[in-house]
This record gives sequence, C-alpha cells and structure tokens, in this order.
Amino acid sequence: MESQQAATVAATADGALGSITLNRPDKLNPLSTVTLEELVAAARWFDARPAVKVVVISGSGRAFSAGADLAAFAAAADGAAALREAADAGRRMAEAIEAMRAVTVARLHGHCIGGGVVLAAACDLRVAAADTRFSIPEVDLGIPLAWGGIPRLVREIGPALTKELVMTCRPFGADEAKAAGFVNRVVAEADLDDEVEALVGQLAGKSALTLGGTKRQVNAVTEGMVGTARSWNDADALVTAVHDTESQASAMAYLERVQRR
Repeated sequence: MESQQAATVAATADGALGSITLNRPDKLNPLSTVTLEELVAAARWFDARPAVKVVVISGSGRAFSAGADLAAFAAAADGAAALREAADAGRRMAEAIEAMRAVTVARLHGHCIGGGVVLAAACDLRVAAADTRFSIPEVDLGIPLAWGGIPRLVREIGPALTKELVMTCRPFGADEAKAAGFVNRVVAEADLDDEVEALVGQLAGKSALTLGGTKRQVNAVTEGMVGTARSWNDADALVTAVHDTESQASAMAYLERVQRR
C-alpha cells in the first residue's frame, strides 16, 4: 500500500483500488485553496499509478464537504492577480478530478454543499447516503456558481433544474438527486460503505483498458454536448461578484439569516 498525506487531503493506493479523503472533519471538510491544490496533486499522484483502476473520493467525519472556504479564499487574495488565481483553483481541481485515468466514485454523506457538489459532479459515479443534504448557496452568498459547476450540472440534470437549484439555492435530498440523475445509488447511511465497496469491486474486476476507454468515450461525447472549456472565465465572474455592491449586500443578508436560525 502507498499513501500520500497532505495537510487537508489523504490519498492511498492499494493494488487496483485507491482513495482520496477530505480530511478536515472538524470544519466539515471545506474546500480551501490549499485543499483544492491538494486535490489536484492527489489526482496527478494517481495518474502516475496506472495499476489503480478505481478511486473513491469521500469526506471524513460528518459530511462530504461544506463547500468553498470563502474565508480562506479572501485571505489568499493579495492583489488582483492572486485573487483571480485563487478564484480559478476550483476549476483546476474539477478538471483534474474529471480527467483522472482511474474511474472515480464519490461517496456522499451528511452535507454536500456548493463546491462539494462541483467536486461530486466531477466524479464518474456517485453513491449517496439517504440522509445526504445537497445545497448550492452561492447566489445567496452573492457569488456565481463557478469552478465549471454550471456545465457539469447541466450535463447531469439538465438546464431547467440547474437554473432552479442554482438560482433558488433551495436544499434538496438524496432521493431528489437520484431522480434527477445526479447520483447513481441511494442507500441507508449504515449501508453506504458496503454499497460503495460492492460497486468498486464490480469495477475493479474489469480490464483497465475497457474501463478507461468507456470513461473517455462518454466524457468526449458529453464534452461535445455541454463543454466545460469555457469555465476558465468563471474566475472572472467570481472576482467581479466579490466587488459588486448588490452582491455584497446579498451575502450579508444571507449570513444574517443563517445566524438567526
């Protein structure tokens, strides 16, 4: 068994199987710029290990991910160039995960919020515990859903539902996510590990050539239907929103509502 331990992400490889674990359970695994960079590094680490066929991506503790770490994002923004670089880190993460040689399986539980939804969407397959709660609160926070999240959601659930979920910011559950086509399987939380293990076992027993070929062919078809290449500009929209007065007011109003609950 090989492993790579970074500050917020742990990766292990054992024969044909691998895992990437978000490892800040005390904060519900937020996606800081450091974490995003470590996810890119983990993806590249696995790409250098062609024996690994399947990688499970999960969050430790009570949640998959609480989404983008906005405080860390603001702290990283020392000047215009640094701000844009930080704003673009999520796109680079999603592209690195999606392009991995191995098949990726997202193990979802607890909360899957904002950038966590984008990370899950970048995976090939998704298995969710029945009590998983999804939400995309970016618009309420006065920022657009960036990181290539819009085309990936349109690809998985269609344009109308993407518009509704992103613009209203309403939470939704695992059953709705499955009905929409976002997750492959929903199981009781107690059965989540067994279900993921069974799925991984099915995949790992197949040839790497045909698994990889199928993944790449499907990705090529969907890229032709709903391209993600234009997401490079997501960072510019995000930076613009950070400086927009009305967007700032929306964020303050949202945070006040949350604090009153």
